[in-house]
Amino acid sequence: MKMLKIFFVLTGLVAVAIACNQQALSQDDKTGLYDTEAFKNYWYAGKAEVNAYNLDQSRYGENRNGKAMLIFVTEGFSKSKQVKLDDPEAAGDDKATVMKLNYTKNFVTGIYPYSMMLSAFTPVSRNQFPNTMKVTMTSQEWCGHVFSQMNLQRNKYKVDSYSYFESEGDAHFETDKVLLEDELFNLIRIDPDHIPMGKVKILPGLFFTRLKHKNLKPAEATIERKNEESQVVYKVSFGDRTLEIQVQKDFPHKILGWREQFREGEELRTTTATLDKTLYIDYWRKNKKEFDVLRDSLGLSRTNY
Repeated sequence: MKMLKIFFVLTGLVAVAIACNQQALSQDDKTGLYDTEAFKNYWYAGKAEVNAYNLDQSRYGENRNGKAMLIFVTEGFSKSKQVKLDDPEAAGDDKATVMKLNYTKNFVTGIYPYSMMLSAFTPVSRNQFPNTMKVTMTSQEWCGHVFSQMNLQRNKYKVDSYSYFESEGDAHFETDKVLLEDELFNLIRIDPDHIPMGKVKILPGLFFTRLKHKNLKPAEATIERKNEESQVVYKVSFGDRTLEIQVQKDFPHKILGWREQFREGEELRTTTATLDKTLYIDYWRKNKKEFDVLRDSLGLSRTNY
């Protein structure tokens, strides 16, 4: 009888433990695996992280000096419209908190300049919303400009793509919901320990596919992570191209730089970006002439980039 009583007590304790664990998982679903106090104090403080990089961009068989920017900020995002919410507090269940990345590249080829920008909107709550909801990309130079937008719709990404090239023109299609190269920077900032390792299907980045005029479709790749003394290096190998991302080991896991290698015929081309300056700032409020001096803090010209 005594043993039976102990059995019921232990069974009750196990049931309580399971219930507590389920409650914890439910809370994780709402807040995200990496939504710790450190994360909230850094990313929900009403500021953005603005990073300037020295860019060495391969284009037309030569390397060009330029600038790249990675700007990270969290914001309220409409799940239905897939745009930034004007009034997040009034959105109710339509609101998702996303990490927004604005990624720019500026460089000159001969007489004419390139200006490129990519935006990625990745939900912070990885359990509740495991996929990036939207990616947009624009590229402008003197020959013309191109624009692409990807929207998550159920189990597919809906892609709308526009180009001044006849062979590309206006295109509208769907592609499988897989890991995106263009969400990797955001995933590193949100939850680096949960980036899949090994062989994965991945959708190549919009910058690369448009510059190389390649069809946008999932590809087989291998992701590796190498721990070094003060940084972690993520390497994505596509077979004919590799992307290495250098990341600060400790929180907030700042992107220290990246290196992309690919083949053009028999030649191996390399593009690199190295972190130069960082500002942690509410930059959208710094739009008066008196704040032009802040560009000096980022190593940027006051008239370009």
